[in-house]
Amino acid sequence: MCMAFSVHVNMNRCTGCGNCVVSCPVNALELYTLDPVTKEKIYHVKDGKSISMDVNMELCAGCGVCVGACPYGVITLAGKGQAGVFV
Repeated sequence: MCMAFSVHVNMNRCTGCGNCVVSCPVNALELYTLDPVTKEKIYHVKDGKSISMDVNMELCAGCGVCVGACPYGVITLAGKGQAGVFV
């Protein structure tokens, strides 16, 4: 199934606060750091900085709640359904 939208996260500016993850009504976001040795996921943000975020597009409804929840404006939603998402 082809999605008519996409979610983009600027991880260079993300602070790892987790507001987007908590706000997502369908649990489509996963925020984690990577163990420098094993490269395994660690579900605890170190030094206030996240390393990676996964967006499960199969779960994502394109609602844009995560965009509004991000206090730093690092998440954008592009494509159909974006009207009314950006402030």
